Amino acid sequence: MSIFGGAWDYIVDPANWEGRTGIGARILEHLWYSLLAVALSAAVAVPLGAVIGHLRRGEVLVVGLVNALRSLPTLGLLTFLVLLLGLGLIPPILALVVLGIPPLLAGTYSGVANVDRTVVDAARAMGMTEWQVLSRVEAPNALPLMLGGLRNATLQIIATAAVAAYVNLGGLGRYIFDGLALRQYDRVLVGALLVTILALVVDGLLALAVWASVPGTGRLRRGTSAQEWADLAAARSPGRTANTPGGNLGAGSGPGCSTDSR
Repeated sequence: MSIFGGAWDYIVDPANWEGRTGIGARILEHLWYSLLAVALSAAVAVPLGAVIGHLRRGEVLVVGLVNALRSLPTLGLLTFLVLLLGLGLIPPILALVVLGIPPLLAGTYSGVANVDRTVVDAARAMGMTEWQVLSRVEAPNALPLMLGGLRNATLQIIATAAVAAYVNLGGLGRYIFDGLALRQYDRVLVGALLVTILALVVDGLLALAVWASVPGTGRLRRGTSAQEWADLAAARSPGRTANTPGGNLGAGSGPGCSTDSR
């Protein structure tokens, strides 16, 4: 029997999906490691990238940090962390977090920094605080690039989370490392195929989220347009009114809101 035939027979056998060491349990373990690493990466990279992008300063820091983290070999970093911290869940998660930070940081920074300055200036002219500008104007407009960074980080982490089995943890990497140790190369192929399929499925779901966040293609609203904010800022000026796609704006009106002129 060929390696491919043996791998196919193993995957389609219902008995191999049952129990704590079955395929279903291994997939859940793999997803748990991946989602935990993505969440921790986002907790570090998104606020940092948003603040630096909002200030329009620190581009050299972002580029240098991203390039430095991308140059680190994941398996080598994992080995170093195991020697430093011992076996357990922490070393592989930290290694995956380091892998996930660069695309999230780059996507968030690029998205926020490239928001049209007209939008930002109009929001400030309305009297918005810097936090309101970031959270209500820049972040919604930066959403497509931020989701693109999340998509890249998630894909890389899922594809690399098999290294958790290197330190005797679970996940789909168990099939790869156990198969290599036992010279059961059909099991190695099983692990590789399942990791690939899982990564492609999750990537497809995130691709739909990115598509939905782009104006004109999906249901999610990206944020108020530059013209709406400019019209609103003009309407806030004494004695002036401006038209928006939603109607006439007077003092105290919001983007897209209309007031009846009598």
